[in-house]
Amino acid sequence: MPEVAGSLRPGGRTARTRDAVLTAVRETLADPAAELTVPAVAHRAGVHATTVYRRWQTIESLLLDVMVSDVRQASPIPATGDLHADLTRYVHQLLTSLRGPHALGLLRALLAASRTAPDLQAVTELIQPRVDDFQAMLDAADVTAIDGMGCIELVIAPAYLWAQLGAPLDPAKDTGRLVDTVLRVTRG
Repeated sequence: MPEVAGSLRPGGRTARTRDAVLTAVRETLADPAAELTVPAVAHRAGVHATTVYRRWQTIESLLLDVMVSDVRQASPIPATGDLHADLTRYVHQLLTSLRGPHALGLLRALLAASRTAPDLQAVTELIQPRVDDFQAMLDAADVTAIDGMGCIELVIAPAYLWAQLGAPLDPAKDTGRLVDTVLRVTRG
């Protein structure tokens, strides 16, 4: 589970340690001969395993943190101030990606992390950066009727549910429907 301090000192030692550990996970995953364990990742990152355990507690939480970081990089949530345009762009991209061969990796990592997390708060902290991304989009559009988590519940939850059931939503048909749902909520 990420430490709260990591988000408070984004340029400090905590951030450098996090970056080193996440890089070590990516390198370990890319190395077919490497063992994916907390001690192995810690060694590769040049930190003590206790540091990794204190911050993430489990390998599943560590993998989820890597995946959330990678998704944020690969699929940024726009925040131009035009909520309709930003949501449409993001939702279309999300629904398109959920039709791909590796679409459910993030969901599976989240489910694995939630099974080993001590409580729901620990899992919530792992996805908080994505919640913050949605909040930034809403803030840019001066929307206060819904928060970042509410946006996730209206957009990401149904998209992943249908993908998990083997019937991913159609970007051409369903983007507008999901966007309209959020916009209706924002109008009160």
